[in-house]
This record gives sequence, C-alpha cells and structure tokens, in this order.
Amino acid sequence: MSHALDMTEGQPRGHAVRTCLLAQRIGADLGLSESDLTHLFYAALLKDSGCSTNAVRIQQAFGGDELENKRDVKFVDWSNFLKSAWYGLSHAERGAPAGVRLRKMLDMAKTPTGLMDEVTAARCSRGADIARQLGFDVATSDAVRHLDEHWDGRGSPSHLRGDRIPVLARILCLCQTMELFASVIGVPEAVAMVRRRKGRWFDPEVAQAAIALEHDHAFWLEMNAHGGDASPELTAPADAQAATDADVDEICLAFASIVDAKSGFTGQHSTRVTEYSVAIAARLGIGGERLKTLRRAALLHDLGKLGISNAILDKPGKLTDEEFTKVRMHPRYSHEILARIRGFERITEIASAHHERLDGRGYWRGLSAEHLDLDMRIVAAADVYDALTAKRPYRDAMPATKALSIMREDEGRAFDPVCIEALTGLYVEEPAVAYAG
Repeated sequence: MSHALDMTEGQPRGHAVRTCLLAQRIGADLGLSESDLTHLFYAALLKDSGCSTNAVRIQQAFGGDELENKRDVKFVDWSNFLKSAWYGLSHAERGAPAGVRLRKMLDMAKTPTGLMDEVTAARCSRGADIARQLGFDVATSDAVRHLDEHWDGRGSPSHLRGDRIPVLARILCLCQTMELFASVIGVPEAVAMVRRRKGRWFDPEVAQAAIALEHDHAFWLEMNAHGGDASPELTAPADAQAATDADVDEICLAFASIVDAKSGFTGQHSTRVTEYSVAIAARLGIGGERLKTLRRAALLHDLGKLGISNAILDKPGKLTDEEFTKVRMHPRYSHEILARIRGFERITEIASAHHERLDGRGYWRGLSAEHLDLDMRIVAAADVYDALTAKRPYRDAMPATKALSIMREDEGRAFDPVCIEALTGLYVEEPAVAYAG
C-alpha cells in the first residue's frame, strides 16, 4: 500500500520501500534494538500517509500540478530562506499567463517558510494519527510526526533541534531524502548531498553512517531492485504478526480516508460508496465473505486518484481531453497498487472496474457486460449514485430522485437495472438505514 503513498507525494514507485531498506541498514549500523528497528520499519512505510491532507493547500498556494511541486521540493534545501523563496517563485502557476504568475509570485514571496510549516504540520500530524489508528505505538507515530525536523532546528513544523528530535525521525529524515537523490540523480550525488547537509539537516552520526554506504555496491543494487512490478518482497521484522480480518478492515478504512482527504470535494466519498454498495448487496441477498470482499473493494476503489493532480480533481469547469485522459488512468492505478497484495485478487478486480460500462464504453479496460459480474456492477452504480448526490466543484448535490432518473437513461447500457432498482428501493421508496460496519 505504500506505493499509493508514493503516488500522492509525486515520488518514484517504490520510494517508501527503498527508504525503509535504507533506514533499516543505517539503524542496524547504529546499533538500534530490534524493537526500534521494527518501529522504524513501519514508520518508513507509513511516513507519507498524511500527504493527501495537504494536497489542496499546496495546489492553492502554487497552482498547477501539486504532484510535480511536491516532487521537486524534495531536491531543494528549503530550510534556506533564499532557496525556499526561489523555489516558490519558480513553481508559482507554471504555464499560466505572466500577470497570473506575477500575482502568485508576490503572494509566495511573503511567507515561504510559513507555508512549509503549515503543509508539513498537516501532513505529519495526520500521518502520525493514521499510524496510531492502525495500531502502531507512539515510537512509530512520533517518527512520522517529526519526519521533517532538522538537526539545526530549521526544519518543520515545530523547529525541534538536535536530540529533541526522536532518533527514528532523524534517521527517516535523512533516508527519505538520500533515497530520492540516489534513485533520481545517483548514489555519488546522494552522498555529496548528505555531506553538505550534515550537521544542518541531518544528525552528524546518522549522516556518517549513511556516507559509509557510498561504496557498498551490493546494497545499492538491492535497493534498485525495489520499484517495478517484479520487485522482490520486503522482508518484515522478525516480530511482525499476521494481520487479522479486523486489521485488514482498519487498513482499508485508513486508506479510504487518505484518498478522500486529497480533495475538498470528495470528503467521505469512499465511505459513502461503500455504504451504498453494501446496502445494494444486502438487498440482493449477498452476505458473508462475499460481502466483506465487496466492502473492502468499495473502500479502495479510488485508490488510484492519489496519482491524479488536484488541479484536475478540483477543477470547477469542464476538463480538457488531456485532463480527462489523465483522470481515466485512476482505475488502472488502483489495479496496479492492489494487484501487489497477496489475497487481494478479487478486491483488485472489483475495485478497478468501477468505471466500466455494460456496453463496453467505460474505462480503463473497456470491459463489456459478459466480463462484469454483479459485484463489479454494484460498485459502479454506487460510485455514480454518490457522484450525483454529492456536491461537486461544478454543481450542487442532486436529490436521489433526480440522480436515479439520470442513471435510468443509461439503464442496460452503463448500469445494471437490478442495481438501479435496488437504489430506488433503498433511497426513494423507503428510508435507508446507513450501513455501520
């Protein structure tokens, strides 16, 4: 699931996993206990779980594609006022008319450090909360909370200095930055960056352990193997426990909340689609393990939207052809993320089919009726029903009667009549009881 977080932070695929490997190696070289290495392992994978929370604010501040802005800032020494200001100025409304860019630049020039504190606080506090929600202890959540503090006190958001920063956060601060430099620019450049920031961004002892890895070619080859679809599995800590059903449900809920936090207009979308999907399924007599799988698929159906810019998701007007082409990629991204998880095969197929149509004119695969089973059809209908009955950037929410009237125009072509009938019975003909599972 960390690959979904890489998307929302605009990072190369496998960034969190490689950060985890680097952190584990440096932590072991520094003599951390097995318990601390376990906390570090999970903190590295969850470090970006709050990143969707600040997507709207970053897009508002800079304009343009916030995924590009998030990606580029990782290569900037943003604790330096001049470099931070220059980054803000150079990334303000890229591609916009000169007057628009100038106004945005003037706004950005006022408080570049304050903006960094604001977006980092939102990201890190939310990420720490999610770690706790998933059952991890304070050591793990604190490592995420203080991820972007710097040794010299010029980090964000609390400006902690030196030993006041938890050691696991100090390690992760270095590792997430070094990994990106190593993956994108090269290991020598990554080591040079660590040397430049040693004693400023990074704990000198942690930095020295990282510098010592420069010529460990076997280690960097192992790092490079993690990223594509054929990546080797990440070895879990020795004391890791198998997830229970309740754990898996909590993970699905957490990632649904991560997706919904990305856009101001999709708050609670995933949970509402889940409510509608489960209500339809229950009305049709679906229960047991099948219903559990359907519920998880509904929660995770929009996971791929973490890879779509808020400039598109929150656009108030009609999308261009190019923008809509990008939007059409999100079910495919959902498939790519979920297909990596053993035991999620059925969840993957249901979740990634939520924009398919019975007539084969949907996306991303263009599947037609014979390839779309009832569970897929249920989530597809629930998704559109919520899209119509929820407020969007370009229109107000519709009443259930009008939404279902619109959906009936595509009955048998886009939507299964059985699903529309179930929605009508639930939300028009009789009061619906919200699903509380």
